[in-house]
Amino acid sequence: MNLGTAERDKAVALAKGQLDPTRLFAEARRLRNEGTGRTITYSRKVFIPLTTLCMDTCSYCTFAKPPGAGGEYLEPEDVLAIAKAGERFGCTEALLTLGDRPEDRWPQAAQFLERQGCGTTIEYVQKMSELIVSETSLFPHANPGLMSDEALRTLRPSNISAGMMLENISPRLMEPGMPHHNCPDKDPRARVETIKAAGRQNVPFTTGVLVGIGETTEELVDSLFALSDLQTGHIQEVIVQNFRAKADTRMRGEAEPTPDYFRRVVAVARWILGPDVNLQVPPNLSERYELLLDAGINDWGGVSPITIDWVNPEQPWPHLDQLRDRTEASGFELVARLPTYPEFLTPEWLAPAMLERARRGSDDRGYAVISIAA
Repeated sequence: MNLGTAERDKAVALAKGQLDPTRLFAEARRLRNEGTGRTITYSRKVFIPLTTLCMDTCSYCTFAKPPGAGGEYLEPEDVLAIAKAGERFGCTEALLTLGDRPEDRWPQAAQFLERQGCGTTIEYVQKMSELIVSETSLFPHANPGLMSDEALRTLRPSNISAGMMLENISPRLMEPGMPHHNCPDKDPRARVETIKAAGRQNVPFTTGVLVGIGETTEELVDSLFALSDLQTGHIQEVIVQNFRAKADTRMRGEAEPTPDYFRRVVAVARWILGPDVNLQVPPNLSERYELLLDAGINDWGGVSPITIDWVNPEQPWPHLDQLRDRTEASGFELVARLPTYPEFLTPEWLAPAMLERARRGSDDRGYAVISIAA
């Protein structure tokens, strides 16, 4: 929704705790219940780090590494081995996460792609997505960074959905000394264009914001308003993700957002985004993650029974039994979904073969059918 100055100022005050948050949390819960009732979803996934090479140098990131120090591509046989392991453990999502356009920075990346018969990393994402679809029952969900209309169009037949975090709408975070300095792919204008392109290509899209990377509360609220304005029906979920300091980064000494502040931000996100957008927080980044149910979320995102969170490797996923117990103890039903939501399982959003595949892999409510090998 396009809120005016008064609403923006109120959202900032609520996030900062300058107003009593009781009514905020009540409204966040009401909006969530209006949209999805008492059902909380998650996606059972394997995390496939397709390449840890990247052209960017974000000051909070441990995922990206240079050649010779862990920066590399996964070979096709490694991609398939991870996907098949996930299949045996009942996973339905193959999350393809990778650095942005590494071939524009590293000669080693261009050389690898040439050996694979690919001109760009996006082409390799497409090739690996098609391999996963042909050899397993998993559904690829690609997160390759900036994407053009053409890239999204070519990925759509083999990916049930795609994603890219907005992170923050403020270009100030790209200035010297800020977390996105010398990170051309983190330009918010370019990120906005990718989100718009996903809408034009009818790709169910995941995006979101990072909380605590050096932004002001005003910039964070503006980012949530920006996502609301970008919604044309294609934004399937918005992630609100809290910064966690990592020992081997330049931001290792930065303060993490407090649990109370983060919970207020999540509730503000629900207030801004309304009842129809799925709102997600990663459960492995908060100790008492079940308290975030009180802030209006309806999704835990991808949780893996076998692979680590390669973006936050120091934060293990909760065991799925624990996730279910904590969710149900809070009065909700926990349900596994595909990498897209039931409302997107239509010809408008999915290519014909992918739609048929999704219908075979879902129940009569549109949620995932989980099959675990004996």
